[in-house]
Amino acid sequence: MLSLTDYSVSSLLHEGVGTQVWRGVRHRDRLPVVLKILRDEDPRRGARLHHEYELSRNLNLPGVVRCLALERHRDGWVLVSEDSGGESLKSLLSRTSLDRSQILRLGRQMAESLAGLHRLGIVHKDVKPSNIIVDATAGQAWLTDFSIASRLEVEAAGASLNRLEGTFAYLAPEQTGRMNRVVDGRSDIYALGVVLYQLLVGELPFTSTDPLELVHCHIAREPQPPHHRQP
Repeated sequence: MLSLTDYSVSSLLHEGVGTQVWRGVRHRDRLPVVLKILRDEDPRRGARLHHEYELSRNLNLPGVVRCLALERHRDGWVLVSEDSGGESLKSLLSRTSLDRSQILRLGRQMAESLAGLHRLGIVHKDVKPSNIIVDATAGQAWLTDFSIASRLEVEAAGASLNRLEGTFAYLAPEQTGRMNRVVDGRSDIYALGVVLYQLLVGELPFTSTDPLELVHCHIAREPQPPHHRQP
């Protein structure tokens, strides 16, 4: 069990390369929190954690998870965020599916959250089920993980596959770096469209284990209309 002086931790939510995400409580006010632990001194992951904190700590938008603190822990860092009490949409979908009214409600909430971010000149750049927190009982949803988000209203994408930011299955064409277009708020809207397609159909519009093929699909192919896959 993880030990932190100012927090009690209860459960491990996610474990990735170099990071762990725990659910816990802040001692001084019993506030439920989520702790993202950076377990090493990897400079790139450390920079992303600092970037996420600086960008999102002053956000006060409905449907957006707010960062509360960035603290040193052993050889790494801890990013402390509000805990909505929900779970990731990815986790929820591993057990069940949503009905159409739930999907439309979630889509509306996410669209409103993104609109709020875009009014502030912030582009999330990685909208996907694992970055959407949902409380299915209350019908609420929140956007989280601003590790690659940008304050720029427009931004050019790198052309190298190794340098692309985002998740290939949800990547807007302009984020591939292979089009003469800038990355802006429309990139988030494209990714949200992929999420809604996945929720309605039960599958992604494009599937491949080859990143280059996925890039080609986003740029050059039209997805099959949802009603053709789910009449």
